[in-house]
Amino acid sequence: MSTTPALHSPAPETAPVPSRSPWRSLRHRGMRWWSAANFVSNAGTWMQLTVQNLLVLHITGSAAATGLSMSVQAAPALFMSLLGGTAVDRWPRRLTAAVSQALLGAVAFTMAVLVALDRLDMTSLMVLAAVTGVIATVDGPACALLGNDLVPVEDVPSAIGIGALVHSAGRLVGTALAGVTVGFLGTSAAYAANGLSFLFVAAVIPFLRPAPGAVPQAPRPTRRHPASDAAADLTVRQGLLFFARRPRLLALAAITGISSVFGRNYGLTLAVLVTGPLAGGAGSFGTVSTVLAAGGILGAVLGARLRRPSVRLVGTLAAAGALLQVVAGLSPSLAVLLVLVLPMAVVESVSDTAGTAVLQTDPPAHLRGRVLGVWNSIGTVWSLGGPPALGLLMELSGARGALVTGGLITAGAIAAALTLHTRRTPSPVPLPTKDGDLPARADLGTAA
Repeated sequence: MSTTPALHSPAPETAPVPSRSPWRSLRHRGMRWWSAANFVSNAGTWMQLTVQNLLVLHITGSAAATGLSMSVQAAPALFMSLLGGTAVDRWPRRLTAAVSQALLGAVAFTMAVLVALDRLDMTSLMVLAAVTGVIATVDGPACALLGNDLVPVEDVPSAIGIGALVHSAGRLVGTALAGVTVGFLGTSAAYAANGLSFLFVAAVIPFLRPAPGAVPQAPRPTRRHPASDAAADLTVRQGLLFFARRPRLLALAAITGISSVFGRNYGLTLAVLVTGPLAGGAGSFGTVSTVLAAGGILGAVLGARLRRPSVRLVGTLAAAGALLQVVAGLSPSLAVLLVLVLPMAVVESVSDTAGTAVLQTDPPAHLRGRVLGVWNSIGTVWSLGGPPALGLLMELSGARGALVTGGLITAGAIAAALTLHTRRTPSPVPLPTKDGDLPARADLGTAA
């Protein structure tokens, strides 16, 4: 009597383990091209910024004028970021980014021609700086969101971390090339090189394709339905209301704001600490700055490993960085300070990456441009008001007192907010199992 072989059901396929590699976003072809284009653009931008500061000093002989030119370029972000973010939500993102990059290139070429003809004065320089700032209110959120559109949601932290690395590498290369370019080719060549870098980015953008699983940009309303709900959503007011009614974003803004005002400005506080109480010189502060830069790069790599960052993680890291700042303020020697500076920079960089990922993924796709616009306006307030407030604190309590006081204020405020949030968060209500209930019946929780 023959027997038939038993039928074996195939073993269930196990789901692939999600990658936590910081480089995982680069497995997507579009992201590789975008990163290469951003590196070229960042190098050109920092080349121009370095040369421009030297050029203003040459024209005016005034450090104050140099600071004024930088403020003029940053000022439009305070007043026009909301309009720029709205434009990013209304228009096709790739087209918006390509056009803004081309316009920035045109401004750079204009400055190159004026410098070559020796026709660049402070008036024209300020006007072109202001124009650059206006274009940047659209270009900034468009390029930031375009990079995220190329990868799946779980790879967005990696894309942001790679972006931070590209920015740091571009800054180093661009600053180094500025002196070489001016020495061999002249000042106008640096502006022309920056113009070419913008055109390179504009040429790459049309060929970028989102990876499978990437979140598509929200569809825009057509002219046939001007009164549609989508059209009503594409307003500045909707962006403001969403931000104001979103506790996660408000908490993120509060954490970042208090950290920006009472900490993080290490270029100011640590410079005074090193050259004052620690009796170091410019070389010593240069060493501290180098360690800070290395820590920022390491932190960007670690931050790129994140998959689902949260506001709680951002707050915890910010509080940890603030406590390290307190200890740094009490450093008895430069050697001890150098040991503390590296983890300070790492924690700050990871926190920034996590916060940026939350900011750029939490809002619905059709509101992300305006949310970034609100954020840029708030960030400009912090960048303008933070250093003077910190300088006043140093005048009153010295460098050590400012570091210690600022760190304690930051850590205390964040700890109190996290504790209050935990107490207010309702816990799930377990339900007793009765006869006849399903074995895997889920507990019901209170609505959030």
